[in-house]
Amino acid sequence: MTSPLVTLQQVSQIYRSGQRLFPAVQAVNLTVNDGEFVALLGPSGCGKSTLLRIITGLQRPTEGTVYYRGIPLHGVNPHATIVFQTFALFPWLTVQQNVEVALKARGVPASLRRVRAVELLDRVGLDGFETAYPRELSGGMRQKVGFARAMAVEPELLCLDEPFSALDILSAEALRGELLELWTGGHIPTKAILLVTHNIEEAVLLADRIVVMDKAPGRVIAELTVPLSQPRQRKDPAFLQVVDRVYATLAGQTQPEHLELGTAPGEPGRTRALPHIFINDLSGFLEYLDETAQARIDIYRLATDLHVDSDQLLRLTEAAELLGFATIAQGDISLTPLGETFAEASVLARKEIFATRIRRLPLFQWLLAMLQAADKHRLQWDVVQTALELEFPPEEAHRQLETAVNWGRYAEVLAYDDKSETLYLEVQEGTSDSSAR
Repeated sequence: MTSPLVTLQQVSQIYRSGQRLFPAVQAVNLTVNDGEFVALLGPSGCGKSTLLRIITGLQRPTEGTVYYRGIPLHGVNPHATIVFQTFALFPWLTVQQNVEVALKARGVPASLRRVRAVELLDRVGLDGFETAYPRELSGGMRQKVGFARAMAVEPELLCLDEPFSALDILSAEALRGELLELWTGGHIPTKAILLVTHNIEEAVLLADRIVVMDKAPGRVIAELTVPLSQPRQRKDPAFLQVVDRVYATLAGQTQPEHLELGTAPGEPGRTRALPHIFINDLSGFLEYLDETAQARIDIYRLATDLHVDSDQLLRLTEAAELLGFATIAQGDISLTPLGETFAEASVLARKEIFATRIRRLPLFQWLLAMLQAADKHRLQWDVVQTALELEFPPEEAHRQLETAVNWGRYAEVLAYDDKSETLYLEVQEGTSDSSAR
């Protein structure tokens, strides 16, 4: 049996904003075993990167305990290292010198640093580029330098924080293959790899086990073993079956309306966040579903058909579900009669339908009620954002307000003056003219 390399017991990370506490991750239990490639998978904002920093000791959890080989972790984990999404190279150092930096920090003599750096660069396919500077390399090559630097200290645990997301498709695919070759071929001394990603196919392609997370708060909702040998083929029916299972887990199932909509800010219960999508994207998504003329469509197939990543696709399905345009069950999405009507309607009719639907959302009901009660039906942006920060962390409150304004302007139920940073009602009740025209 494999032995646990990392164990998290009831780990939570809670941030404070004013008088409110916001859990980034809550009561997470997780084990990474010797010899495993594990993927932490979930939507943006679910706390995946936070867990990675906790595991490597870069961040101390608010609650819970991290064990490394059975010993509680205090401070930075000397047996782990991280490859970040951004390349994080020193532009004034050569490729070889960038790799040597990690060894110098560990006190490795200069002569040995040079030998090990050259060997690692050769191993990741950068032989001949030792004297090049980062500006001379492609994105994929710069990330290879990041991998070489991370592996230079021979970590037992290699942590990858979305290392392929900043690369173009071809570079990312090539680098994934090279990493797998190093890992499965035993060419690196690493005992386990922990990957953070929101890309479902990437997780299924690389990992032995997928830990699925959800947000609000960040928590583990499922663990799925990937029973496929390496190398894996994307078109293999067994591969697609696992991808479908993961999509089904993340997409969930449409709940009764009172659960689906949540509550308004300030009311008991969970305030349902608006998915961060643009209306044009949602309209195109619904049009595509309507044109397929299928009663049920596998969500995982849509990522390829629409050329969007899984994170964006799940936000689109969430928005369609929240607005009553679609239902989701067992990894499939189906248009409702209202969704079909919206997809086939004229531009003006779509606006009317959309306006009717968003007026049902508790967050919009709260916002419109605030504007209705305000002097001249106007509110400053920062006043509304401050009110939203009682429900969401500041950064998320800003995104929620941006999305609400975008949706509200499209539906013509509210307007926004960027110059004065003021929200106001598009049409006052009982009148036909705009309140600010």
